[in-house]
Amino acid sequence: MALTSRHYELDCWSDAQEFYHSRGWTDGFPVVPPTPAAVNACLEWANLQADALIGIEPVRERPIIAEKLAINAVMAGCLPLHFPAVVTAWTGMLRPEFLLHGATASTGGCAVLLILNGPIRKEINAGCEFNVLGSSDRATSVIGRAIRLGLINILEVSPGAIDRSTLGHPGKISYCIAEDEEGSSWQSLAELRGIPRAASAVTVLAAGAPRQIMNEWTTVPEEILDTYAAEMRANMRNYSIWSGNYVVVIPKQHRDHLQNAGWSKADVAEYLFRKARITRAEWASVGKGSVIRDKGDVEYSALPSPAHLLVVAAGGPAGGFGAIIPPWLGTKSQAVTTGIGVCIDC
Repeated sequence: MALTSRHYELDCWSDAQEFYHSRGWTDGFPVVPPTPAAVNACLEWANLQADALIGIEPVRERPIIAEKLAINAVMAGCLPLHFPAVVTAWTGMLRPEFLLHGATASTGGCAVLLILNGPIRKEINAGCEFNVLGSSDRATSVIGRAIRLGLINILEVSPGAIDRSTLGHPGKISYCIAEDEEGSSWQSLAELRGIPRAASAVTVLAAGAPRQIMNEWTTVPEEILDTYAAEMRANMRNYSIWSGNYVVVIPKQHRDHLQNAGWSKADVAEYLFRKARITRAEWASVGKGSVIRDKGDVEYSALPSPAHLLVVAAGGPAGGFGAIIPPWLGTKSQAVTTGIGVCIDC
């Protein structure tokens, strides 16, 4: 199909790298040259016309066009079969409740976390075990990177431009994981958020960096989850007191103990809803006493309700580790789950 983006003829691969880097079109890493053939292959796989409107950025009212997403997906290293996940992630990010402009312009330095569910995980060979929050596999690495390159090149979310992050975190390069649905008796995250198990889905969340925890000394569910709750409370003291969509990533060793005791994701969420709470007075212990004022006895919960916790089964098969991923801005920016191939507002 005909593409409308400006076309450049360059002599070799190394020339293409310097050309793109010199114009600020990269994340600092080498890119795959987005040839018309590669871009069209992504569009055809997703059954999208080049000029298809994926959505409008709500604040600056910028259109997000399929061709531009495909160009950035190719640059990130995506194959055509990865592209539907990229498009669906953008569909969720453009929902008003996600608060895309705020998340990408904030000094707080959050990144867009993607969580994959359903058959697409197997179709693209997404890793969900070893090193799941790192470079676990090709698919999640390039899909997450495609989101960042799209933000840079379509919405000018570059450091010092729209992106005003004081620090940022490595998830701003790529932040995409797949849930280990086969290694768990629990319902998947997408199922619990209204997507049938037979369908594929992407959940997007404006999220802070992962905070790893460890407890290898118990098989008691409450004691295991007390460690997760402690890290959630630490985030409330050290970063933000406001409640929102926290993510807990529970690898197999902890998950087995919980499941053997008959605990469901709902049980985990209910327990952490009750335990992950602090009073404002606790800010005095971390140097924030000046903002306590007369509200020291006011209690704050990490979660507005148990349903706000996103429980994800993922991680390697051994080791008493887990992770808390905190939200960026409480309930003002919400997680959005979208089915892949589902038409929204048609």
